[in-house]
Amino acid sequence: MTQTNNRFLDEFAKLMTDAAGAAQGMKREVETIMKAQGEKVLQGLDVVQREEFEAVKAMAEKARAENERLDARLAALEARLSA
Repeated sequence: MTQTNNRFLDEFAKLMTDAAGAAQGMKREVETIMKAQGEKVLQGLDVVQREEFEAVKAMAEKARAENERLDARLAALEARLSA
């Protein structure tokens, strides 16, 4: 009778292992689908990518610095002109 019980427990353990594997596979598949749907939604919202944002930010900082430099130069020229 111990063989029957062991066989039953072995089959049950195998079934549970297979179920856990199937659940793991379903989890991966759901994660993949959710990621794809999330990317699709973001593309539909026309959200800017991080790299593009950083590039434009750097350009704006450079333009601001140039503008400040030109403002100082203009002020110096105006001071010389009025003197």
